[in-house]
Amino acid sequence: MTLPVLYHCPDARSLRCLWAAEEAGIDIDLRVLKFPPRAFEPDYRAVNPLMTVPGWVEDGRLMTESAAICERIAEGTSLALGRDEDEYWEWRNWLHRSDATLTFPLAIMIRYTRVEPEERRVAQAVADYKAFFGGRARSIEAALSDGREWLVGGRFTVADIVIGYAAFLATTLGADDVLGDATKAWLERCVAREGFRRARDRQKG
Repeated sequence: MTLPVLYHCPDARSLRCLWAAEEAGIDIDLRVLKFPPRAFEPDYRAVNPLMTVPGWVEDGRLMTESAAICERIAEGTSLALGRDEDEYWEWRNWLHRSDATLTFPLAIMIRYTRVEPEERRVAQAVADYKAFFGGRARSIEAALSDGREWLVGGRFTVADIVIGYAAFLATTLGADDVLGDATKAWLERCVAREGFRRARDRQKG
């Protein structure tokens, strides 16, 4: 049987998918690329014309959106909520919020602190988008304000993975000071999981 292939850059959005696969116990063929692929991995264009990670290839089909890939990985496992569960739509909303609302401002910060050459880096853009992220991250704090351990469903799900990745990414950018106390405690629970640790160890090659 041919394994699903995950094209991944260390600690990039594709870490969501690697983490989800570890949590779900799904065996994958991991291909670690240099970041950003468009600069260092010209052969990757034949796999993913967008030249972004993740790239998930399964049964001849390509998926490129990290939350969608996590949803596919979670299907049929306890990482997913079923339509018959009370917080199903909240769960789905978190999956979409993870990139569209939370990771987008962090991507701008990455561009103007790591990707652009020194002369093109814009400190004001970094500060503005850090504040932008902080405002949007309040939704995590609000969801956890009732003392719940995980975001939805009374258990750890891929919602915690996709949102947890955004919060983790914020810590790598020095933006964790905009996270609330409940969010920080929840993030500690997320990154303490064996699945997260295995994923980060595995990406080292």
